[in-house]
Amino acid sequence: MIDIQKQIAYWQKGAIEEWDLAQDLVKRNKTRHGLFFAHLALEKLLKAHVCRQTQDLPPRIHNLTRLAELAPLNLSQTQVDVLAEMNVFNLEGRYPDLSLAPLSKKEAKDYLRRAEEVYQWLMSQL
Repeated sequence: MIDIQKQIAYWQKGAIEEWDLAQDLVKRNKTRHGLFFAHLALEKLLKAHVCRQTQDLPPRIHNLTRLAELAPLNLSQTQVDVLAEMNVFNLEGRYPDLSLAPLSKKEAKDYLRRAEEVYQWLMSQL
């Protein structure tokens, strides 16, 4: 039998670690890597929510909007838009042939700020 509370704690702890790393990397102007880890933090929080909702392990997917649908969460349209925008950083981090034009530190900080609003909200809902 799956210990759901243990799974939720695992995903939440991982999200905290990834979020700290994302912030550090963006501060050091490692924007591509920083936003990849910001995506990963959001993914892990969403997987914690999926565990809580379904009482089962989350699927092995990385699409934030799909995970949010599986949770299901009462997200605002703005929050859904942020999740959709952050999906690109997962793909870019995994598949170098899909690289985007490099972001400035200012642009990366703006993405991180908007992602943090969703991150904090997701944390508050666990």
